Amino acid sequence: IISLGNSLDLTIVAEGIETKEQLSYLNSLDCQLGQGFLISRPLVAEEVEMFLK
Repeated sequence: IISLGNSLDLTIVAEGIETKEQLSYLNSLDCQLGQGFLISRPLVAEEVEMFLK
C-alpha cells in the first residue's frame, strides 16, 4: 500500500507506531509520515505548540 501510494504521489501516513522497530520498518518502505505513542502521546491543542518547540 505504501509503494502504491508513493507511486501515485499520495501522502501516506502510518498510524499506531508504538516501537522503534515499527518506525524503522516503515522508514525502510519509504513511508515518510507517521503518528503513534512512540512519537507523542495524544495532545490537547494547548500542548501542541510546546511539543513542536
